[in-house]
Amino acid sequence: MLRLPVPTVLLTVLTGLTGLTGLPTTALAPATAGAAVAPAAQQVQQAQDALERARIALDPRSLAGRAGAAAPVPEATLALRDLLFARADLTGDDRLEADALLARPTDGADDPYGDGYLVPSEMSCTAHFCLHWVRLSADAPPSADWVASTLEVLERVWRKEVSRLGYRAPLSDAGYPGNGGNGKFDVYLKELGGRGLYGYCAPEHAAAKAPRTASGFCVLDNDFSPQQYGAPAEDSRAVTAAHEFFHAIQFAYDAREDPWLMESTATWMEERFADRVDDNRQYLPYSQIAAPRTPLDLFDPDGLTQYGNWVWWEFLSGRFGTTVVRRVWQRAAGDPGAPGEYSTQAIRSALERHGGFTRLYGLFTVANLVPARYYSEGRAWPSAPLAGTVTLTPARPAVATSMRLDHLTSIQYRLVPGSGWGRGTRARVAVSVPSSAGAATALVAVRTRSGWSVTRVPLRGGRGAVSVPFSAREVRWAAVSLVNASTRFACGDGDADRRYSCDGRPRDDARTFKVAVTVRGS
Repeated sequence: MLRLPVPTVLLTVLTGLTGLTGLPTTALAPATAGAAVAPAAQQVQQAQDALERARIALDPRSLAGRAGAAAPVPEATLALRDLLFARADLTGDDRLEADALLARPTDGADDPYGDGYLVPSEMSCTAHFCLHWVRLSADAPPSADWVASTLEVLERVWRKEVSRLGYRAPLSDAGYPGNGGNGKFDVYLKELGGRGLYGYCAPEHAAAKAPRTASGFCVLDNDFSPQQYGAPAEDSRAVTAAHEFFHAIQFAYDAREDPWLMESTATWMEERFADRVDDNRQYLPYSQIAAPRTPLDLFDPDGLTQYGNWVWWEFLSGRFGTTVVRRVWQRAAGDPGAPGEYSTQAIRSALERHGGFTRLYGLFTVANLVPARYYSEGRAWPSAPLAGTVTLTPARPAVATSMRLDHLTSIQYRLVPGSGWGRGTRARVAVSVPSSAGAATALVAVRTRSGWSVTRVPLRGGRGAVSVPFSAREVRWAAVSLVNASTRFACGDGDADRRYSCDGRPRDDARTFKVAVTVRGS
């Protein structure tokens, strides 16, 4: 998990470094079954590109003085995972460097990027964790009390995420060489703040009978100095421990799951464990609350969308309880006998009992217009931007427009009743949307003088209409939300620079939506 200090204008986050030390790249199944195999020369080039991205991700300072140094730092989760699965196509020094990048701190000076301890380490264990640290060097924690309190925080994280919320415990590394001394979960304290890192967790050994699952370990900053991170040390430690440990839990479900799902749910988990800290509010400007026309399932190596969209899980858990998120991970699990669905498939399956994904995603787009009404802390959040506001009067009683929407995006227009409309005035909202099954929906929200209502436009063959009250005496405003809820992908055919569900190419992007509003008054 990498975030530049809070005062920095643009935050860059590298979360959930993934590497499986000593594990052949064939040990985990590819992310998308049936994906085309690249020619040998292309695979080698992709592997070398992955190695370069991992170098930069682990130490952004390595960009200093180089051509293109102003380019964004690669996303560490994607960079190290790509490196791991490209490792078989590397040879010689490149292979050795890849292994070093994926090493534990106790592997020492063999790590060329400074993650190795340079002095002998100490270890303290509790019921579920072993914490490793050093007494000397820049990696040393500030005191023995910090070590003890870190172990206490980690045990509280376990109780919250495993015991209370019911998620799987991370897989044990018992029986593997270099496992930290036993089968308990290992966490290492390191000086990471100088590189902008808060911490990371890495999968390491795949389970023999469930090769998409893996054990792992975590690395956290040694002191979370407020001078480096711009926040109280205890707060930074709490949210980082909750976020990163949840990555280790995710590895027990599917270490190769779609990265947007991994990062958005890990950021949502911060709120479950450290609600008062509210560190994840910094990502709201990158969420669908602020950017409804950016796909929900986007994993952008150069941006923060995948972190901001923790609000989707906040919306669902606020309506149905926190178990809804766990059900998604149960559907996504890759062990034998599990459904093994990719992220948006798993969401659709988990939401069938609650009225279906299309309906709920539509309501989510409306909720983001008025966060204070739908989210427990929404009064402190921004609201979704409007594509336009139109005042309709007897002199201008109609308006029509059209636009193109990509998958898992929406657009909202606000309609305001002008003067001159008497009681009983109605607005007819007619829409034309793509007719692909489950691919689109439209909703009209009405804010009356006394209450609030949301109406879904009934569709047949992609067309539908609804009539709503529109008298200025009764209605403050109405909002039309047009929603592309498509989750159809050509899996394994995506763009490496912008990752969507199942590493796929969306099949319903740039679809045309039309809306026409006509007011008839008395």
